[in-house]
Amino acid sequence: MNSTKALKLSDFLLSIGANSAVHRRGESLENTVEFTKYAGISWFRLGYESDIETEKLIELHKLTGVMFSYGLASGGSDIPRLIKGAEKLADAGALIALEGPNEPNNWSVKYNGVGGGRNHSWRAVAELQSDLYKTVKNNPKLKNYPVFHIGGESGAQTDNCGLQYLKIPENADTVMPAGTVYADFANVHNYFCHPSVGRLIDNITWHAADPVLETVPGNGGKFDNLYGNYGKMWGGGRFDGYSKSELIDLPRVTTETGVTIGSYNGEVTEDLHGKLIVSMYLSQFKNNYKYTALYILRDRVDEEGNQTFGLFTPQNTPRKAAHYLHNMADILNMNNEVNIIITEELRYTIRNVSETVHELLLQKNKSEFYMILWDERFTGGKDEVEIEFAEIPKNIKIYDVVKGLAPVKSLELKKTLSLNLTDHPVILKISYK
Repeated sequence: MNSTKALKLSDFLLSIGANSAVHRRGESLENTVEFTKYAGISWFRLGYESDIETEKLIELHKLTGVMFSYGLASGGSDIPRLIKGAEKLADAGALIALEGPNEPNNWSVKYNGVGGGRNHSWRAVAELQSDLYKTVKNNPKLKNYPVFHIGGESGAQTDNCGLQYLKIPENADTVMPAGTVYADFANVHNYFCHPSVGRLIDNITWHAADPVLETVPGNGGKFDNLYGNYGKMWGGGRFDGYSKSELIDLPRVTTETGVTIGSYNGEVTEDLHGKLIVSMYLSQFKNNYKYTALYILRDRVDEEGNQTFGLFTPQNTPRKAAHYLHNMADILNMNNEVNIIITEELRYTIRNVSETVHELLLQKNKSEFYMILWDERFTGGKDEVEIEFAEIPKNIKIYDVVKGLAPVKSLELKKTLSLNLTDHPVILKISYK
């Protein structure tokens, strides 16, 4: 019988993030407060783009407890401005990290009078990211905060500036010198909807989160994942980065991922959109992404093509994704009980597990575990699994994130139980007290 060390439930909840302009681009602070609380968002990824005021961010933090990663965003290169805003957030206890420029393959930068990114040399991007890192680490207020790498797409480098590394190793044969430090965390935009995949497939959020996946099994498609940006670059240069064994332990975050309703030739309905998003957060955390930011909290009204990504509509109504995420976060955070500092092990066996069934064991309190099981049979079908515990729990409550906050079943002193799994998570609250 397997012995599994539980992860901290609080760490999973803290990983749940989103992109938002907070009070710009059609959003309002009042609605953002409401949406944050309802969906259980713990952090937002943003920057000074669109003149988002740090004072509004601090107000949002005070009202909800939400934290922020603060970055240069699309085309940004003003390090002093970023540092000034980050210092304010740090003083308010609202900062989790700083981030480099967003997607330089789509938005070029100009730094020290030289342009870079897109189809040109990326040296200006590399110098900007390197200088940002040095500036943060030399700042007394900010030196202990992590720096996220450029916002995705290091795999698109036209020249080998070494942006596929956190720190350029010796003998890497890069434009920038060995020893150049860029970041504390790799940063990807591993959207699980990708044109090369072509259609909805099972295990889709799990594959996108896989740190070493080259091509999708049985499909041949690729995701814009960790491997393609920090292992073997996907761009024309196909530069080498970390080995697969190194990628497994590489500190990493995702600052954009998601899917639009209607994707894959209309196969992604609003209901499936919601199920995909809750599964995505679980797959990301299980694959060691410390933070994951969904694109996007609320659909933007000033950006064509981004009208069905959000948890909330442009009319400020919740989609099913918001409801399912609310259910999952609230079930796990029920009663706001004290979180455990050192987690324990639980001995159990799960039988009849197919490749689409995944598990995450979390702990919040002494002798109380939360086992989340999710099946990624998004094209149909089901799995019936059996769970056997080495030590009989006093009580097991079973929750379905699609059905609401109340348990769908409660079992007393059961050593084994069977579950039917399909295309979304179920949560087992396992109590030994």
